[in-house]
Amino acid sequence: MNKLLKGCLSPDQEEVRLAALAAYEILDTPEEAAFDELVEVAAYICDAPIAVINFVDRHRQWFKAVKGLGVRETPLDVSICAHAIMQPGLFIVPDTTRDPRFAQNPLVTGEPHLRFYAGALLESHDGQPLGTLCVLDYKPRTLSERQAFALQALANQVMAHMELMLAHRQQVTLIRDLDAARKEMTHWASTDSLTGLLNRRAFEQRLSQELALVKRGARPGALMMLDLDDFKRINDNFGHHAGDDAIVCFADACREVFRQADVVGRWGGEEFIILLPSTELGEAGHAAERLHQSLSREPIARSGSEPLTVTASIGLCALTPDGELDDTLRNLDALLYQAKRKGRNCTVCEVIEQDDHD
Repeated sequence: MNKLLKGCLSPDQEEVRLAALAAYEILDTPEEAAFDELVEVAAYICDAPIAVINFVDRHRQWFKAVKGLGVRETPLDVSICAHAIMQPGLFIVPDTTRDPRFAQNPLVTGEPHLRFYAGALLESHDGQPLGTLCVLDYKPRTLSERQAFALQALANQVMAHMELMLAHRQQVTLIRDLDAARKEMTHWASTDSLTGLLNRRAFEQRLSQELALVKRGARPGALMMLDLDDFKRINDNFGHHAGDDAIVCFADACREVFRQADVVGRWGGEEFIILLPSTELGEAGHAAERLHQSLSREPIARSGSEPLTVTASIGLCALTPDGELDDTLRNLDALLYQAKRKGRNCTVCEVIEQDDHD
């Protein structure tokens, strides 16, 4: 800590002050017209060759905007502003050579031979001194009452602009956080927590969208409803944890078998539903057969060392512009139960009658 600040602030107080300064994210930022214009106005009103917006950092004073000096920062040991931030309001030094605090300052005894200083405190909203808006001259002088008032008013505008910038950054962060939270909530509201597939409500929304596209001329698709056969046996013999593992593994198997464009959802319990957009029934039947083969090749999960195998009964129907959604789902459910009555581990596809134009 600088010797002057050390004599006025405790280490804890200085850390609070520096944290307040850091919160504005102003240090080492590029030049900005809004701040440059304020130092121009300060120099003009106070008839001073030098005007600076500066902030007192841990080991330096850094200039956000500067007129009349060729540097952007100086060490705190030669800083007049480090004195200025230790008292409220305006800090005025009419003649630096007659002030014992500054008479031996190298900026006074050597180039640029500063003789006059007036600084208006830049203070955070919670009262932490951050820096100054100051004007300097090469000759002894003072400020008129109006100049002093204007310098402080301009300093207030510096802080008002910084507060606006801070509020904008906070708003951007808040909006980003809210958007992320909204996306996460939307994800969890539409996703089955066990499998990561669409839940029933989300699938119905996606299905309604696809049916609307089909009614407007898009290529018809296919719908498949699957039920894991004898699933109660897994829960009864191995426990619900094993049942959950089997459902997760089955969902993974569906991801492997079906296309990326296909939409897989968990309809409820051990029932799943799959939308195959722009797919004829024959193509969908081949996909169902691939799933049957995948399930038959290897165990779907293990309970300890014992492999768990499952089969699935499948109902399959077309998604066409002629049908309504409720009727289509009822038809699909009926086809699934036909598959289960036929002995399970099979697919029952609806029969579409062909018009006879002979």
